[in-house]
Amino acid sequence: MALDKLDRKILQLLQKDATMPVAEIGRKVGLSTTPCWRRIQKMEEEGVIKRRVAVLDPEKVNAGVTVFVAVKTNEHNDAWLRKFAAVVEDFTEVVEFYRMSGDVDYLLRVVVPSIQAYDIFYKKLISKIALSDVSSSFAMEQIKYTTALPLEFAVVGD
Repeated sequence: MALDKLDRKILQLLQKDATMPVAEIGRKVGLSTTPCWRRIQKMEEEGVIKRRVAVLDPEKVNAGVTVFVAVKTNEHNDAWLRKFAAVVEDFTEVVEFYRMSGDVDYLLRVVVPSIQAYDIFYKKLISKIALSDVSSSFAMEQIKYTTALPLEFAVVGD
């Protein structure tokens, strides 16, 4: 889907606050409510907008420890990957999961309340699937965090 300037402005506003009323979004981008709503609906139908969510404060929900888990494996086949993905899917502590290039095969971002809780998570993980090497790095401080994607790369239409 090609996005024009108005679509990109709408998306910027929604990425900051998905609860903003359509009338206010329209006013800020120079559209009346109905055309603005139609654009949002089209972007949802096309999958540009995947879903609207609430971003929570990790400290206030007792998930303030972030751990980056680098995983190496000697298994490089589809069946193993499907099994690993299914195992990871069952862990609510894993909030991001990537297959990587380079020295690390997979990278997980895990959030837990404490180092002890991470140790429990780790023991459960390794009991469910064989891994060659697991390296955990604890985030000391979050310097930047955003869920907003950069829109300057979006394909521009008319």
